[in-house]
Amino acid sequence: MEARQVRTVEDAKRIVSARDITHVKVGVFDTDGVLRGKYMARSKFLSALEAGFGFCDVVLGWDSADKLYDNVSFTGWHTAYPDAPVRIDPTTCRELPLEGGGLFFLGEFDGPAGDVGPRALLRRVCDKARKMGFEAWAALEYEFFVFEESPYSVREKGYRNLKPITPGNFGYSVLRSSVWADFYKELLATCEEMDFPLEGLHTETGPGVIEAAIGVDRAFAAGDKAALFKTFTKVLAQKRGLMATFMSKWSPDYPGQSGHIHLSLTKAGDHGGSAFHDGDAEHGMSPTMRRFVAGCQRYLPETLAMVAQTINAYTRLVPGAWAPTTATWGVENRTTALRVIPGSPKSQRVEFRVGPADANPYIALAAALGAGLRGIEEELELGPPVTGNAYAAPNAPEAALPQTLWDAAQRLRASAMAREVFGDAFVEHYAATREWEVREFRRHVTDWELARYFEII
Repeated sequence: MEARQVRTVEDAKRIVSARDITHVKVGVFDTDGVLRGKYMARSKFLSALEAGFGFCDVVLGWDSADKLYDNVSFTGWHTAYPDAPVRIDPTTCRELPLEGGGLFFLGEFDGPAGDVGPRALLRRVCDKARKMGFEAWAALEYEFFVFEESPYSVREKGYRNLKPITPGNFGYSVLRSSVWADFYKELLATCEEMDFPLEGLHTETGPGVIEAAIGVDRAFAAGDKAALFKTFTKVLAQKRGLMATFMSKWSPDYPGQSGHIHLSLTKAGDHGGSAFHDGDAEHGMSPTMRRFVAGCQRYLPETLAMVAQTINAYTRLVPGAWAPTTATWGVENRTTALRVIPGSPKSQRVEFRVGPADANPYIALAAALGAGLRGIEEELELGPPVTGNAYAAPNAPEAALPQTLWDAAQRLRASAMAREVFGDAFVEHYAATREWEVREFRRHVTDWELARYFEII
């Protein structure tokens, strides 16, 4: 049996036993989109397939630097950090080609931990779509920089004067991808073997920057694929003496790194066709698609914290940096937040262009899909599209996006839509984690402040 043929608990038991695997790798994604996991002995794993297992809930109670939140109620010193129930999803079984074999499975938090966990959040939103009569489909594309550095060297250099794998700006370069063909080919092969295959892979404009487009799938599976792609791209790079970063913007000299989301809906059922395409309508947009896009537009300012999740993400959302600055939509317009892409019933979709590469794909996908579904429920009307340069176009005040992570977190806290669609528990916990991130940032003195004030003020 192939790993990606596993569908049931019995299938998972069968493949582990047939391959005589002594230890299985199991992981869960935390709030920041970081994969946390461990190797599990076969006997323990087989038992966990049936009954689940306990995973310390601290992974939902600390930040990406393992510092404990002091402002959340779900977990903390006041709860003594107990184990939270995790169930293993047998359908996530994957090979581990970068470890010479072995198997990997994703777990998902259950119970109260599931109320705040990112994978369970996306599952709930996808279930909501099905209850409304739709199947959600998604594909994510990422830009990331690759350096001839190591985790030690970047720290020794203070993250300055880093050496990218290629110099200068050279988008869509056949020269660069040919010189680095071994890395490109191994990345493509790894993605194929682990079942997050790439539709495209090319150089972007900037030194050492690459763009990868992951193939389309049902939205829940697309979340898994995106999260795993980011993790194992970094694994491959480091095993080859390189480093890949998905940070929103690592240098003020280059554009930020995007994590665009392509979304569409089909009608639920075995023979369901596109819910977005209407060949007789303007731009091929069905009424359902218009309402979906209107929902994304209407609720983007309230859910931005779920998409732009880091302090650094807001350095990317500036005019002229290939990232939107307002909640706008347009047809084949890469300056707007929402780019409608007309096409056939199979290809008609909307591209959610706000997201940076460092966003947690589960949470960002849930935000975009949840807002679009709410637009359908409320039968929102879509205004005229922006034509030309959206940075220069006049916009209504309600289209303005929060300028900081703190402001975005406050908008999320106050959002009735977010609480209804994502749940009070998630909104309260997640908003608190973003407020913590801001507080951590404010404790530090930046290079800009030193250069600005040290001598002159």
